[in-house]
Amino acid sequence: MVQKGILFFICGMLFFAFSCKQKPTKNQIEMTITKSRFGILPDGKTADLYVLDNGRGMEVKITNYGGIVTSVKTPDQNGKSGQVVLGFDSLTDYLAGHPYFGCIVGRYANRIAGGKFSLNGNHYQLAVNNGPNHLHGGLKGFDKILWNARELSDTNSIGIELSCLSPDGEEGYPGNLQVRVIYRLTRSNELDIYYEAICDKPTVINLTHHGYFNLNHDSSKTILDHTLRIYADRYVVVNEKQIPTSELRPVKETPMDFQEYTRIGEKIESTDGGYDHTFVLNKAENSFGPVASLRDTLSGRTLDVFSTEPGVQFYSGNFLDGTLTGRNGIKYVKHFGLCLETQHFPDSPNQPGFPSVVLTPGQKYKQHTVYRFGVKLF
Repeated sequence: MVQKGILFFICGMLFFAFSCKQKPTKNQIEMTITKSRFGILPDGKTADLYVLDNGRGMEVKITNYGGIVTSVKTPDQNGKSGQVVLGFDSLTDYLAGHPYFGCIVGRYANRIAGGKFSLNGNHYQLAVNNGPNHLHGGLKGFDKILWNARELSDTNSIGIELSCLSPDGEEGYPGNLQVRVIYRLTRSNELDIYYEAICDKPTVINLTHHGYFNLNHDSSKTILDHTLRIYADRYVVVNEKQIPTSELRPVKETPMDFQEYTRIGEKIESTDGGYDHTFVLNKAENSFGPVASLRDTLSGRTLDVFSTEPGVQFYSGNFLDGTLTGRNGIKYVKHFGLCLETQHFPDSPNQPGFPSVVLTPGQKYKQHTVYRFGVKLF
């Protein structure tokens, strides 16, 4: 009987140890990356799609064509995973044309007046693709190239490193520019984006991520009932062609005041078609700090943005007109998505009073932005 009791005790201990070993701890929940072919480009090259899953209900899909984040799914207040960004499921839809859904924008995000700037006594003419101005890198910016890609993983995140060489003279920009962008999905439901670049000739640079967010995307509701807070007490005043006048105006007592949580649709009719403005962030230059906080009371989803950049472009999807159809047949109508593009100010190469966007040989351009998703019961 004693021997039988010992045997049961040993078996019980082994079963307990095995059970403990099989139960995953917080840091043992498996994060996965899967890679598949996304499609064939007109030049015959293959674009790939990477699916990042952090094992906590958040999934991000990224293609190396344009560095586009095609999909982000996060849990709502009931634990149900749903889509929170605008985009397509096929490469064909992206190649047909789109308003920069989820891509990497560069060499220069936003507008440069007349597509012209001077640097060290040299005058440069860039491609003009937005009326008389240069926008988002020109006719073929970083949103339309095939990036080199490799998978990354560590204890707390999984990701994709994208890299490219933008040759001297591309879209009119001076200097060979080596660029690296790292997307990481963390265990804390963050989409972490780190950018860096080096050059061999003085140039200008301003990179950003152009994601369109709708925290209640699957309901087909617009973002007008989302509430937004922007950590800025000034904004960049622009003329009728969206070029800065150089004035940085206080937001107080204007439709631009999002210093406290404000329903986006509350004052949008007082703007010229909607929001498409750069806000001057209340933080020290180059410091990493809060940018904006977005809330959707229906789904309970939240989005908090942090960055090293001096500004954020808040765009309320004014030019979406229903002609583009996303997943599940959803029409992308006006104000169906919004952008929070962390960046330097528009036309900075021609605005000496703005933070500098000049990059010289021996320097390294760095930018870091985090989109943190969460849930709150309202």
